[in-house]
Amino acid sequence: MVIVGIGHGNYVAAEKIVAVVTANSKPIRQMIREAREQGRLVDATAGKRTRTVLVMSSNQVVLSANLTRTILQRLARPLPALEQEGDEAGLT
Repeated sequence: MVIVGIGHGNYVAAEKIVAVVTANSKPIRQMIREAREQGRLVDATAGKRTRTVLVMSSNQVVLSANLTRTILQRLARPLPALEQEGDEAGLT
């Protein structure tokens, strides 16, 4: 699994991202409102202004305060996931 930093110490699995969009259009704001009402919203902005919206394969909507360009650059060079304890010992 590959993870991508989306700001303020928050990370998502890169392979689960379906779309990365800016948060300033009316249809995206409506999608955010609907996701909030349905309990599918993950707010990772730490109280900052939402600049990027990530739509996940699980139909969750993730908000980030980072610029869309920054997230896309991080997707181009993602971080490897942390090794699980069993992986380090060669047990899996």
